[in-house]
Formats: sequence, C-alpha cells, structure tokens
Amino acid sequence: MRLVASAILAVSLILATPLAVEAQQAGKVPRLGILWPYSSSIAAPFAEAFRQGLRDAGYVEGRNILVEERWAEGSFDRLPSLAADLVGRKVDIMLVASTPAVQAAQQATKTVPIVMTLVSDPVEDHIVASLARPGGNVTGLSLMHPELSGKRLALLKEVNPKVSRAAVFWSSSTPAYRVILSERTPSPAATS
Repeated sequence: MRLVASAILAVSLILATPLAVEAQQAGKVPRLGILWPYSSSIAAPFAEAFRQGLRDAGYVEGRNILVEERWAEGSFDRLPSLAADLVGRKVDIMLVASTPAVQAAQQATKTVPIVMTLVSDPVEDHIVASLARPGGNVTGLSLMHPELSGKRLALLKEVNPKVSRAAVFWSSSTPAYRVILSERTPSPAATS
C-alpha cells in the first residue's frame, strides 16, 4: 500500500500544478486516466486504495476530478489501444502501472503527463533518459530492487538450510523479471 500512497502523492502534486489551475480557472474538471495492465480481480484492491487516497486528498469523483479507468485484464497486447483511448478522451494526466503499460502510453502521447508505477528499471527499458534528467513526459516510481532477489534466496536458505533448489514462476512478457532473474544469490558472508 506504500506504493499506492506514493502514486497518489505523485498524481496529487501534478494535479496541483498550473495544468490543474488552468483547468479549474476555465471551469474544467481535471480528467485522470488510469491504465491497469492486470485483471480487475487482481488490481481492484490497489485501485480502491488509490481512489480512497484521492478522496483523502480532497478529490471527489465527478465534482473536482474525473477518473477514466481502463483494464487490460492481463492482455498486454490491448495496452496500446487502451492508452490511445485514454488520450482520445483528453485526459489531463495518466497513471500507468507496469513497464509495458508505460511504453504503450508513451507511444500514445508525447504531451500528456504520465505518472508511472510498478516499473522495474525505467532507464534500461528506455522509458526515461536518466533518473537525474528523465526528459519527456514521464515521471513516477520505480521498483529498482533487483539486488533483493538474491537476498530473498539467501533468506530462504537461512530459514531452511536443506533447500538446494528453488523454482521461479515468471513471465517473459514482463521486463521486470529479466532484471530480477539476472541477479545472483549473495554469498553467505555477504548476507550476514
């Protein structure tokens, strides 16, 4: 839920920028587009936590913010058309979760601000130029923690020293797994 709170903060800060001020001065309610790559049954708790965070920050749907949500239901091939649909609905900002969804949003627009979350390595995945100077229209959060993968295996071995093999379920369509699986298990001396 900490990730949801960070995304709410990022969207709130952007909505508080001159873009939102201009929209409100013109009598226009800011329109937030959300692109969820996962199924609604999996991401629904995060979506509700995000909505609650918006309410806690003073945003009331239909009154001072409009929310357009799109769900890819795990079909990443749907992401480009869903992102294009949000852009076509003239959203003022997009909240996008996962590397493939951010890349689809980037293809759909170069002008609408995109707040990313659940992205493994935005530099390696060519989402931003660098962390110091991202450039373009993307900002947000990264899950740059591949070094934890080896540590997790070391902790598993510490809890159960008899473990000699571990299986990993992963999807080749999710770039984050490529980075995470490339990490090595730290030596026992490095974990103490």
